[in-house]
Amino acid sequence: AAGGGWRCGRCPDGAALRWCISGTLCASFLGLGMSIAVLGPTFPTLAANVGKNVSDIYYIFVGRSLGSLGGSVVGGVLLDCMNATLLLAFSMLGTAAGLYVIPWCNQSLILTILMSVIGGSMGILDTGGNVLALYTWGSEAGPHLQALHFSFAAGAFLAPLVAQMDLGSSKSEELSGAEKTNQSVLKSVPTASAASTTPALNDHRNESFLWSYIFIGSYILLVSIFFFVLFSKSSSAKDKSKASAHKDKLAKYHWPLVGLLFVFFLFYVGAEVTYGSYVYTHAMVFAEMKESEAAALNSVFWGAFAVCRGAAIFGAAFLSPATMIVLSLLCSAASSTALAFFSHFRAALWAGSAVYGASMATIFPSGIAWIEQYTVVEGKTASLFVVGAALGEMCIPVAVGYLQGRYHHVPVVMYTAFVTSVVTVLLFPAMYKLANWPQQRDSREVSDRETRKTLLPNSRLTEDEEDEEEQHVREWNDADFEVVEMNDELKNSLMDTSHRIPGDSPAVQPHLDNALGDPPVVADGSPGRQNGSIDWEKSE
Repeated sequence: AAGGGWRCGRCPDGAALRWCISGTLCASFLGLGMSIAVLGPTFPTLAANVGKNVSDIYYIFVGRSLGSLGGSVVGGVLLDCMNATLLLAFSMLGTAAGLYVIPWCNQSLILTILMSVIGGSMGILDTGGNVLALYTWGSEAGPHLQALHFSFAAGAFLAPLVAQMDLGSSKSEELSGAEKTNQSVLKSVPTASAASTTPALNDHRNESFLWSYIFIGSYILLVSIFFFVLFSKSSSAKDKSKASAHKDKLAKYHWPLVGLLFVFFLFYVGAEVTYGSYVYTHAMVFAEMKESEAAALNSVFWGAFAVCRGAAIFGAAFLSPATMIVLSLLCSAASSTALAFFSHFRAALWAGSAVYGASMATIFPSGIAWIEQYTVVEGKTASLFVVGAALGEMCIPVAVGYLQGRYHHVPVVMYTAFVTSVVTVLLFPAMYKLANWPQQRDSREVSDRETRKTLLPNSRLTEDEEDEEEQHVREWNDADFEVVEMNDELKNSLMDTSHRIPGDSPAVQPHLDNALGDPPVVADGSPGRQNGSIDWEKSE
């Protein structure tokens, strides 16, 4: 990632800055969840504003879905050529602007266009938020990714409360389960209960929902300011240096691995949204539950989902992403099997829904954290994950609705949960093998190279030490030779002086011996020849 990726945790102030980035991302995903989920309870009011029935403006959801897909793709491209925090700041500004305008919109076409713009901004935020968390924390990103997606779930939970806070009535609107999905690219689907709502609403109700949109828009505007502040603290030079370092980590089978995870997310998110959207209807038709019981069952599914996602923030600090994925897939397979073949038992339906919701909570953030260990997750790569999740969210529920309409007596929803669980259980071992197999072979080569690099400096150091030792010895030998030459010159000088002294003086020899000191070692190793030479000279 050339421009967007930067890590700031290797300097004294880096730890505080990283936590600021993580906190701002969580705040943005909280606003993302509120922005998506607020459409459910306000949908009748928006239909009344444009003079349409609820069933006649379903295309606004299509517009938001297409906008989210386009935003994910565009965001992935932009992340690789500009600063991530600046891109997220502008995406938040776009979302806030759309939320400010929507309550006053009185034409369905303009409303659809605004929904598409908001969807595009949300797609950029969804892609960029995950990528920025990876760039900021690296291998430590697991808990922070879990916190991001938990913040989204918390925002989806708070949105109906925000929408209802100015109603002045204790009666709350029934909320579709499809508005509480785990995936931050969720697109709301109108429910039967919403379709039956009367579009004619009084002015007080309209004004209440108007302020809910402005409240959420103001919150998102505030978060965008924090992103601009973070941008002022970032360094483009760091971005480029980190990008060059990331290129060395690219996996050998990068794109096949990304493609498999694309399909994995498509089935996983599609199954999650499908179950959350249709379990209410299944409970009433196949389990013959009352409306209150079916709504409670739906709440159990999403409640277990939200609780498990919150607990995953702490679990990710102790468990590896692969371990969390395996545990989630095993629980998903077991619960979907029970739902597919034993859902006619109410106990199995309640327990299976709770376990199935909990097993779905951690897969998406854990999957992103897992693949980051093996290859580079750039903007384009992350956008593919979001697009795959969005396609699964759009296509699988539509297919299930079509099949359920044709085969009324078949629990298509439960069989879909079972089939998708089997597909994901088979896909992950294939991805794991593909990610690790070439590295197992290459790791040995890398280890050998590192060993040679380690030994080579040591061998050079040993050779240098030997050269220094030899030089030291040569210097000492040269010094010895100089001393010997000095002694020879001194001896010859003294001997010449003794020849010029008239007569034989017995005092010459002791002075000569004292001046020369110990005679130097000659060829035969005996000093006698010096004495003999001197005696011979005397005899002359």
